Amino acid sequence: MPIDELDGRLIEMFAAEPRVGVLEASRRLGVARGTVQARLDRLSRDGVIAGFGPEIDPAALGYGVTAFVTLQLRQAGGHDPVARRLAQVPEVIEAHTITGPGDMLCRIVARSNADLQRVIDVVVDVAGVERASSVISLATQIPYRTLPLVRAEAGRRAPGRNGDGPPSR
Repeated sequence: MPIDELDGRLIEMFAAEPRVGVLEASRRLGVARGTVQARLDRLSRDGVIAGFGPEIDPAALGYGVTAFVTLQLRQAGGHDPVARRLAQVPEVIEAHTITGPGDMLCRIVARSNADLQRVIDVVVDVAGVERASSVISLATQIPYRTLPLVRAEAGRRAPGRNGDGPPSR
């Protein structure tokens, strides 16, 4: 779904200050309150904005260890039943079906390395999982982010841009 510069500014504002409110956003952006509300509704309806909830830092909850676990799955049964079972493990905070070596990549958190072993044991015990290979994250160099994509897309559609290169003159 294409977004324009105003959409981009609106998304950035709500990403930085999720509790800003529609009226305050309209004041800061210099547009009508109805425009802000309509844009937010459209962006939400089209799935560009996936939620307005708080971002949670697992480390602040005591889960200071993050690991990426590649799973090999039994081919019979498929990925969906395994994903449903993994969704029941609170420490599995993300799972993706992947290409390459392995069938699924999970991001898991744990309280310590010993707790990580416990979580991996729980994951490997899930019906359909044959094998797991894990790597522990030592530091987050680039945290999960989407605003650079928003800026790039909004900039492509900004006035004076043709969408493919430098500003039109």
